[in-house]
Amino acid sequence: MASTQENPLHVGKISGVFGIKGWVKVFSYTKERRAILAYSPWILKKNNTIKTLDVLAGQLQGQAVVAQLKGIDDRDVASALIGWDIYIDYAQLPALKQGEYYWSDLIGLRVENTEGVTLGVVDSLLETGANDVLIVEGERTHAIPFIKEHTVLGIDLVAGTLLVEWDADF
Repeated sequence: MASTQENPLHVGKISGVFGIKGWVKVFSYTKERRAILAYSPWILKKNNTIKTLDVLAGQLQGQAVVAQLKGIDDRDVASALIGWDIYIDYAQLPALKQGEYYWSDLIGLRVENTEGVTLGVVDSLLETGANDVLIVEGERTHAIPFIKEHTVLGIDLVAGTLLVEWDADF
């Protein structure tokens, strides 16, 4: 299902603790790892429990991202957060120009080709350097280059569809 304002975006996970003052280590899913620190508050989820915490500070620490969360000032309290998933409200994202999309908007869209064949749904995207690639899961897996007006002909977030010029057998 594509992300909407009702569906927070999954941007990372708390992976450990840092120091004795309650800072946490974060595994960030954002393109630039440290970008996760620009979003506050974080919506933390584990099982059926949800907590919302403000990010007070953060930085890169070697290869890791570390953050200080409001109300978490002890290592033992911070260690209880290990394994919690980090989400942000969709409204925290910068506005995009017309015709631009966040990858999360495309996940879950139904993909149809110009012959009217449903190929499946967008499962993920890969960044290859030359162009991004849609991974479409259906009866089989399709890896479709994301080239607007060539292979990707139309995106309708309201209808939940993506129109492609792609042979169903390829």
